[in-house]
Amino acid sequence: MPFTDDMDVIDQRSFRLNEVAKLGYYSVTLTKHQVKVEITTTHKVSFFRFTYQPGSKKDLKIDPGFLLGEHQVTAYPEAQQLVGSEIEVVSETEVKGYSRVRGGWNNGAAYTIYFYAEFDRPLNSFTTWKNDKLFPNISNQADYGEKTGALLYFGITGSNTINVKIGISYISTLRAKQNIAKEIPDWNFEQTLSQNRETWETMLNRIDIDPKSTVDQKVMFYTALYHTMLMPVDRTGENPLWTTDQPYYDDFSAIWDTFRSSSPLIMLIAPSRQTAIANALLNIYQHDGYLPDARSGNYNGRTQGGSHAEVVLADAYVKGLPGIDYKLALEAMLKDANVPPGGNEEKEGRGGLSDYNSLGYLSSNFARAGNRTVDYAYDDYCIAELAKGLNRMPEYKRFIKQADNWQNLWRSSYKHHGAQGFILPKDAAGHWLDSIPYSVTGNKVNYFTYTPLTHEYPKYACWWCCFMYEGTSWEYSLSIPHDIPEVIKRSGGNAAFIARLDTLFKNNYYHVGNEPSFLTPCLYHWAGRPDLSGQQVRQIISKNYNSSARGIPGNDDSGAMSSWLAFHLMGFYPNAGQPYYLLHAPLLTGATIHQENGRDFKIIAKNLSSKNTYVKSVTLNGKPFKQAWIEHKDIVNGGELIFEMDAQPSDWGTRLLPPLKL
Repeated sequence: MPFTDDMDVIDQRSFRLNEVAKLGYYSVTLTKHQVKVEITTTHKVSFFRFTYQPGSKKDLKIDPGFLLGEHQVTAYPEAQQLVGSEIEVVSETEVKGYSRVRGGWNNGAAYTIYFYAEFDRPLNSFTTWKNDKLFPNISNQADYGEKTGALLYFGITGSNTINVKIGISYISTLRAKQNIAKEIPDWNFEQTLSQNRETWETMLNRIDIDPKSTVDQKVMFYTALYHTMLMPVDRTGENPLWTTDQPYYDDFSAIWDTFRSSSPLIMLIAPSRQTAIANALLNIYQHDGYLPDARSGNYNGRTQGGSHAEVVLADAYVKGLPGIDYKLALEAMLKDANVPPGGNEEKEGRGGLSDYNSLGYLSSNFARAGNRTVDYAYDDYCIAELAKGLNRMPEYKRFIKQADNWQNLWRSSYKHHGAQGFILPKDAAGHWLDSIPYSVTGNKVNYFTYTPLTHEYPKYACWWCCFMYEGTSWEYSLSIPHDIPEVIKRSGGNAAFIARLDTLFKNNYYHVGNEPSFLTPCLYHWAGRPDLSGQQVRQIISKNYNSSARGIPGNDDSGAMSSWLAFHLMGFYPNAGQPYYLLHAPLLTGATIHQENGRDFKIIAKNLSSKNTYVKSVTLNGKPFKQAWIEHKDIVNGGELIFEMDAQPSDWGTRLLPPLKL
């Protein structure tokens, strides 16, 4: 934090003015001292440029004891806590130290981030501190579990600009210093910014959209690609827990969010990166004992539903992603499916596995029983896919059968708002539960009535204690991505299913800002109505997405909301874990995917306009293409997919329905 006061005050907070955020660049004016701050970065090093007013003091505060959310109530379950920090003024141009923190969303073990700071001009004087006590000219403050920091004074004369490079590492301060030498060896801010932009431009150029697209469409699409590539984070070489020659990725926050669309989009635009991510998951399994469903700070944690790394690995397998030990992948999947995690069931593995493997569902004895049952069933389908591919037929037969376990919580006779059949609570004895206990007052047990629209949090249950996590039965009862034909059958057939979907959307039971319903707008495909899928997607985007700073419908969840948008703008969407994409009316007139294999895949929407929003016909490489789904291999092989658009729906895609389950 730059400032200009005397060095006897630690708190140097300031209001911000003139914030600018661009690709690889951030700037702001700190109004208290009228200091302009500019920041750019490489992978492990930040480059700061501070411009002070002429004739002012040039001070800088380095506060390794600061952490995000440090002023929250510490009893808050996701609050971070400072474990300790350390700082040392190494020379007149260098400061080093670290911050050690635990907690946060992942509720994981403590982790340490080391830093090394270098300045382009020497210090005149300095003061370090521990807690709120200042120590002038004392060069270091050791870690005793307290906040430490340093106030640095660079004088009044000379240049009004101070440049600072700060390298970080999870290994050591020396490694942080080495990262500076490797990534930003000089003091050229503009060159570092240019290199940053070139790196991103290389990735964003993987997909070109029609230059005639509107500015809003360009902003929305490329922002979506950018967001998708931010997580998980490549920390290869920065793993403090074990030494490996395998890739190491962290900040899977969380696979429950990203397996549906983020991972499949990375698979298309950067398959080598997706290979590295898959291998990182397997390397974590080898050392920590379980695949993560979420991971941050080098620690597994926060399984929201299923063990969804299985979907990521199955998706890689069925799409032919090379360079992955799929035998090891199956071993890791089977560990999830067979061995209860014990202890904290939010950390990894499958909570409630004893119920699931004996009853075929999670009973009301377990939290998140509804969505976990649904999720585990799809995870089992993904295990079956890989087992079959590896000719492990006993495992295939077991898990393809378990893929039907969602049916054990399907209450066929239950009707709600015209729809029939829902995923609903059941106890361990097999009895359906119309009401669920939530508290005890004196000797009286209090119950609430459970319906397909019930939201238990915060009135009846904690965030993690619900039957359906972050959703309702109206949403989750349609979240059966491997067996939609059976859902249609149990809903009463095509007409009843279409009516059910219409009710979901018209009554706002659908929530675009949450991942369990990501595939739902395209479910009309299985009823032979891809035109309705396309229209529903168009309406959802129109109402919920735009090019403003608040242009996504909720937490982006590591690019989940953004990748959903990017796919649908181009006119197709993955069914993650399966080797095909569902086609519908594009919202862009053209897009070209420049693949790593050198083969381009072009998507063109001829005659697309505000009126012509329906697909009349489709050709693939000049030949009629009558199905509303395309296999991954057809994209990888390159080619040209042309949509002829019209003002009215046609019979395109109404007969050759998407693939059934294995």
